[in-house]
Amino acid sequence: MSLYKEILLDHYKHPRHHGTVTNPNFTVTEFNPLCGDLIQISGVTCPAKPLATLGYESRNLLEAKFRGKGCVISQATASILLEKYVGKSANEILAITPDDILALIQMELGPNRIKCALLPLIALQNGIKSKESGTC
Repeated sequence: MSLYKEILLDHYKHPRHHGTVTNPNFTVTEFNPLCGDLIQISGVTCPAKPLATLGYESRNLLEAKFRGKGCVISQATASILLEKYVGKSANEILAITPDDILALIQMELGPNRIKCALLPLIALQNGIKSKESGTC
């Protein structure tokens, strides 16, 4: 368990995909009023198939970055999530479940802390849903 805590701390202290994407086609901010955690994810999706068949399943997340403030769990999970899913299809991202997030961070969390871990997922999935990208 301490190895996974070290991984979370590393992602918290040295986040991957941190910042803001230049010219994003989506930016979503999610806030947890219970604890004050905030995550903003900006990203670029692009069609992977001809525009005539454009849909969620036909787009890839080409680039994404996050900014935020909050606990180690919310910030580290954002870093881990983007590290794993940048480059993946919108379909894959929309299929991520809370159990997948727990598997990524490899920690059991209580009901309040699970909300911290799910905040980046909610932001990313809402970003994917918010914009159908017709241009790159």
